[in-house]
Amino acid sequence: MDFPFIKLFVLMLALGCCVMKQVEGRAFFVFGDSLVDNGNNNYLATTARADAPPYGIDSPSHRPTGRFSNGKNIPDIISEYLEAEPTLPYLSPELRGQRLLVGANFASAGVGILNDTGIQFVNIIRIWQQLGYFEQYQERVAALIGPQQTQQLVQESLILMTLGGNDFVNNYFLIPNSVRSREYSIPDYVPFLITEYQKVLARLYDLGARTVLVTGTGPLGCVPAELAQHSINGECAPQLQLAASLFNPQLTQLINQLNSDLGCSNCFIAANTNAMHLDFINDPQAFGFVTSKVACCGQGPYNGIGLCTGLSNVCPNREIYAFWDAFHPSEKANRLIVQQIVQGSENYMHPMNLSRVLALKPTKTNF
Repeated sequence: MDFPFIKLFVLMLALGCCVMKQVEGRAFFVFGDSLVDNGNNNYLATTARADAPPYGIDSPSHRPTGRFSNGKNIPDIISEYLEAEPTLPYLSPELRGQRLLVGANFASAGVGILNDTGIQFVNIIRIWQQLGYFEQYQERVAALIGPQQTQQLVQESLILMTLGGNDFVNNYFLIPNSVRSREYSIPDYVPFLITEYQKVLARLYDLGARTVLVTGTGPLGCVPAELAQHSINGECAPQLQLAASLFNPQLTQLINQLNSDLGCSNCFIAANTNAMHLDFINDPQAFGFVTSKVACCGQGPYNGIGLCTGLSNVCPNREIYAFWDAFHPSEKANRLIVQQIVQGSENYMHPMNLSRVLALKPTKTNF
């Protein structure tokens, strides 16, 4: 004898178990540029891609994944800390059903705070479109677990936002006499960026974000690409360093102001990734690197010219290089950065490090 009602009830119980299992931890969402893109650009007609060897040479599959790394990037390592599976790119067809409840990565290589940043890459997911996708994501999840539970999932989630570097290297300094450099001096351009960034972060809050880790820029003038173009004896490019030295403190001030205005002491957390990078750039040997100037993969001076491709020089041991390619840290360097994000002092994390923030904001409910 068939019992369709009982079968349906058992199926509903099974689905409920699956949902509960997936959201026992904290959902994780990622916004930003190539430092945190884990493959969205694979699905776009753009030159800003990392889907060919030797990218991913040290990934679990030893194949390119779309990450601008020899292996794992910062979001992957944060996911490890959260004891969660890595978030999928939002454009991935695999991101559906219960996998949506883990979170999503909306980042896209080449983007910046400004819409005109990265226009040379043509098809990229600019930051306001990333936020639009986040809104769309919530509609998809609401259809799965309901609007109230979706709101709770988002409010209890961790969010990573990484923007700003491209607004300098792929906009202001991209070519001599760029449009933005004619429009602004660096001391005037930085406050303009901060004002525009405030709008982005405020919109993210409006969409439900309550724990947002905001990383600053690294030491822009010290990456192999800039050394190759501007350095004679290995010194960092001074104008780019000036930009980073102005941008990062003003970003921390913005974080303080947002938290104050919102009456939330730690909704936004500033990560001083500039200081984190400078530690191993200034003393690479102390961190097990043989160099912080030469990229592992590339060509030309400091391996900083052009793209990392199958025809590039590739170092045999990625553990001893701070930079994987002309712009991006190696997996080992990414792990050092995340270590400071999780456990670092107020010199690196303001108002507090990630472990303390998450201890104050435990997840409450399984759905």
